[in-house]
Amino acid sequence: MIQVPDWLDRLAARAVQLPVPIGMRPPARGGREAAVLMLFGEGPLGPDVLLIQRSSRGRKHAGQPAFPGGGVDPDDGGTVAAALREGAEETGLDPAGVTVLGEMRELYIWRSDNRVTPVIGWWHEPSAVHAASPHEVESVERVPITELVDPGNRFKLRHPRGFAGPAFRVRGMLVWGFTAMVLDTVLHAGELARPWDSSRVEDMPPDMLDLAARG
Repeated sequence: MIQVPDWLDRLAARAVQLPVPIGMRPPARGGREAAVLMLFGEGPLGPDVLLIQRSSRGRKHAGQPAFPGGGVDPDDGGTVAAALREGAEETGLDPAGVTVLGEMRELYIWRSDNRVTPVIGWWHEPSAVHAASPHEVESVERVPITELVDPGNRFKLRHPRGFAGPAFRVRGMLVWGFTAMVLDTVLHAGELARPWDSSRVEDMPPDMLDLAARG
């Protein structure tokens, strides 16, 4: 029988009741159906989550850290299959080693007009991962939860439009936007979050402004 950590079991049980982050409530109609794989595992430094760094040459969300994922294709048959397929295509992971525990509510990314369902998984049999789709992905990281909840790695990032949202600086990546807001929600729901200075606000770095404008 596959053993799932208690905190992840509790998180999965509450997934569909988790609050929708500000600005992510889907519109009444429209938007492309998409899914991301929020894959947790047990690594050398304890529990971790799989993130990718998107290619800076991409058309949408260029250069941003993200969960593996993408649009739901007609042959997928749903969001779970789409998340697992995208995870395999982008990172080379073996879907047979993933136990799907549940899904969060559908969230909306207005810039790309995607209605995204985060799929929560437990990596009961981890496989080697890498940037399996170089034109889409620059790197792949298993980010320890201890680094995500470290108060020194947490702050708010202010977009040129004026909005400031949660952000993380881990493994040489600046995690912000959709991915950071979902991680912030999940860490609180899983009772993993630690107090941090929410008054610490940084402006978006100049080298990210062009990438942000593109997606």
